[in-house]
Amino acid sequence: VQLQASGGGVVQAGGSLRLSCVASGLVFGSYAMGWYRQGPGKERELVASISNGGRPYYADSAKGRFSISGDNAKNTVYLQMNSLKPEDTAVYYCAADVGPSRAKLVRFDWEYDYWGQGTLVTVSS
Repeated sequence: VQLQASGGGVVQAGGSLRLSCVASGLVFGSYAMGWYRQGPGKERELVASISNGGRPYYADSAKGRFSISGDNAKNTVYLQMNSLKPEDTAVYYCAADVGPSRAKLVRFDWEYDYWGQGTLVTVSS
């Protein structure tokens, strides 16, 4: 199993980016996916997640600005990020949960079985 995150880059405040996470070795619908981020000097935090049944969850910092979705044909989960702020600057990681917790709306960090390598998002003011 390999999770490949991509789509990061440098964007001005107010701009948008779409992150992608391709889940090689997994069948779409068999896993939940979470997007996490870790900013400079900060702890890792959950940004958004989607259950294997398609139920999305957003952290307060992401509500109204970010959207998580999946593409069955491409076995890819996306994180659309709009109205970006400098405080969104971080390395973003995707993670997959293939266990029984995959149907839950929210899960603990330790319930994720696989992690991607991260993609850097830099938002300039």
